[in-house]
Amino acid sequence: MSGGGPADKYSAASGNPGRPDGNGGYNSGMIVFSYIIGGIVVWSLIGWGLDILLGTHWIVLAGAFTGLTGGFYLSFARRFGISRSKRADERPSAPDGNGTEHP
Repeated sequence: MSGGGPADKYSAASGNPGRPDGNGGYNSGMIVFSYIIGGIVVWSLIGWGLDILLGTHWIVLAGAFTGLTGGFYLSFARRFGISRSKRADERPSAPDGNGTEHP
């Protein structure tokens, strides 16, 4: 019976509580941490390079904030299952003219 009750559901942040190693929450936390820190580092480096090319001193800070925002967005997108495209097998089937459904 696959009723999908409360025991079958878990949050992405807590990992899968049924796993024998029991470190799903730690792994998810490390993923979120790496999204945020990675975004800050990458976009700060891009801003630093643009600062050198353009002779400014503020683009590195804008890059850090952009990376922080992007890291939070990716974390929440992972948590809530936001995706930009659906796989072909996940599309709902549409009925044709005579009432039968085709996948």
